[in-house]
Amino acid sequence: MRMRTVDDLIKVGVAGRRVLVRCDLNVPLSRDESPVVTDDGRIRASLPVLVQLLNRGARVIVVAHLGRPKGAPEPKYSLRPVADRLAALLGSPVEFALDTVGESARLLADGLQNGHLLLLENVRFNPGETAKDEAERAGFARALAQLTGGEDDGGAYVDDAFGAVHRAHASVYDVARLLPHYLGPLVRDELQVLRRLTGEAGEVQRPYVVVLGGSKVSDKLGVISSLLPKVDRLLVGGGMCFTFLKAQGHEVGDSLLEADQVQTCERLLAEAGDKIVLPTDVVVSPDISDDATTETVPAEAIPAGQKGLDIGPDSVARFSEALAGAGTVFWNGPMGVFEVRPFAAGTKGIAEAVAGCGGLTVVGGGDSAAAVRALNIDGNRFSHISTGGGASLEYLEGKTLPGVAVLEES
Repeated sequence: MRMRTVDDLIKVGVAGRRVLVRCDLNVPLSRDESPVVTDDGRIRASLPVLVQLLNRGARVIVVAHLGRPKGAPEPKYSLRPVADRLAALLGSPVEFALDTVGESARLLADGLQNGHLLLLENVRFNPGETAKDEAERAGFARALAQLTGGEDDGGAYVDDAFGAVHRAHASVYDVARLLPHYLGPLVRDELQVLRRLTGEAGEVQRPYVVVLGGSKVSDKLGVISSLLPKVDRLLVGGGMCFTFLKAQGHEVGDSLLEADQVQTCERLLAEAGDKIVLPTDVVVSPDISDDATTETVPAEAIPAGQKGLDIGPDSVARFSEALAGAGTVFWNGPMGVFEVRPFAAGTKGIAEAVAGCGGLTVVGGGDSAAAVRALNIDGNRFSHISTGGGASLEYLEGKTLPGVAVLEES
């Protein structure tokens, strides 16, 4: 079934209507007494739909989360700094509710003017957002929907939070069943790209190379199993590579290791043949710090007491060679602890190699997208940078994304 888009909503008119927009504003904040946004990539990604609606006179109510509070207010997770940054990027004031569906939210929503925007406080401050109990979740969703005045008063819902569509949360799933609902442009574009990676949108351009990093094999098992039959090469770096190296019989020192996944990695290596490519050298150190003493060693000879914290230069060269002629690339997960200077070279080298490919290049959100920005690599050199790492992986695994499925309902 074709999902209705924001363009469809605009065709019927939005001036004077309250539109609830679910955005992904889950951005990192500084740890100062007065925190500020340190990476506004997700805020910038949300701007197009907000500007599109505001310019046409909609009264926009933005709902979003930050971090993982436990269903109650926690000052360190307040969206107040996000409201400040959003206002700066929009070049216009942003009203900020001190709660989610309480007195502050209701008063500000009722008084919202055409072309103005209200950001609610962190939606996860309300236990109903993530409640396992469907009735509790539905009750919170009704309160959110009522901020728009409801369907009879012109209320509408737009989901543009791709980073949250894999969650059956109240503001992602339940509220869409209460209001006329529409697909936001960011989510639309993400889905179009992912369908190209799975072959749903036509033949995948080959060679098809996937680069996976990050800390845990267990987080990526589903996508590895799903993609292995489809790809030509699967390059594995990051902390997860050490469980594969252990599965090959190598000692990994004090490197990150999921011992309960070694047998699974043995099976995957046997099934994959030469498709899975592991690092040949790694950067090791006994500690993680900006002034750490490092050494580059063969991947099969990591000394006891040392941690593997990045892939080495030979690995970067070999991975880059595999990427050079790729027709399709999907990269998810850094190659090392890129946030710490001595362990950033591997991720930077792979990012440059992916950016230099002539084919479709997709950065799978999360830490990979953060690394592109932190390492000062021009995002325009990639075909697409996702805003949702977990959602991207679940889609590629073949899972149903609740926040997308509900938009397909009439």
